[in-house]
Amino acid sequence: MLARLFVLFLFFCNPVCCVFQKLYCTISDSCDCDFKPNIRDLEWDLYKNVYGQHLAQDIVSEEVARFLHNKSPSRPLVLSFHGSSGTGKTLVSSMLGNHLYGSAMSSPYVHQFVPTLHFPLPHRVKQYREELKDWVQGNLTECARSVFIFDEMEKMPPGLIDVLEPFLGPSHVVFRTNYRKAIYVFISTAGEEVINKVALENRQAGREREEIKLDDLQEAIAQAVYNNNTSGLFQSNIIQQKLITRFVPFLPLSRYHVERCVHSQLCQRGSCSRNDVVEAVGGDMNYTPAKEKYFSSTGCKTVPAKINFFL
Repeated sequence: MLARLFVLFLFFCNPVCCVFQKLYCTISDSCDCDFKPNIRDLEWDLYKNVYGQHLAQDIVSEEVARFLHNKSPSRPLVLSFHGSSGTGKTLVSSMLGNHLYGSAMSSPYVHQFVPTLHFPLPHRVKQYREELKDWVQGNLTECARSVFIFDEMEKMPPGLIDVLEPFLGPSHVVFRTNYRKAIYVFISTAGEEVINKVALENRQAGREREEIKLDDLQEAIAQAVYNNNTSGLFQSNIIQQKLITRFVPFLPLSRYHVERCVHSQLCQRGSCSRNDVVEAVGGDMNYTPAKEKYFSSTGCKTVPAKINFFL
């Protein structure tokens, strides 16, 4: 009842009260910036437009739904995406933005960091740590439902990302900030060797890729990333303290999956019937291993350029 009265007060007050409204939104479950999550559409988008990634589809849809259904989470949702280039990691992170705010990266509450752009100089890690901490805390104060996406974590200077540790655990308190309702996504190629090895062994054994389970990869990815000295999560306290909700593996893509990517992009251009282009692009990709040619070495990353060539 008190919350309803407060909202009515804010509505009828003059614009000066917007300051109090922002503060109220950081500590209340009654207003969340422009946060308008559509879990059903997110699930539909994942299963319709992400190819060959049953683990990522299941983990992301389940973890996001579970997190949003909890009106008072004890900690933020932290997802770490791992896999080779072109397997859908960035695509899925964009889908999160689209279905949580309806505008992906154009939303003022979805924040993307790229190490080569935002943290290019390793000798300035101390400065970057302070800047990143202030940026995250400031934006959480502005909007408790902020989404933070860290791309290319394999290029992040080691030690920098640990400045987020106070925001990720259940036992920490950040003054005036309800940090437990935020979502963090780390994106990296680190750990791809482990993922690709499991996928290859599974294929060589004649099993379906859907038989690969998360338990086959979760701990192995965590260890590979933690011990990778070129990873932004190298010997990170975030991994050591188990502050990552899920490590999300993205499997290497077969020719079948690549051709689905080609067909989808052709349809976006109004050329759904061009099966000749689908076949040409699929046949022009590089596949590994050299003999069996099971998986595309670049996933779907080079598909747009190859479509332009064959159209």
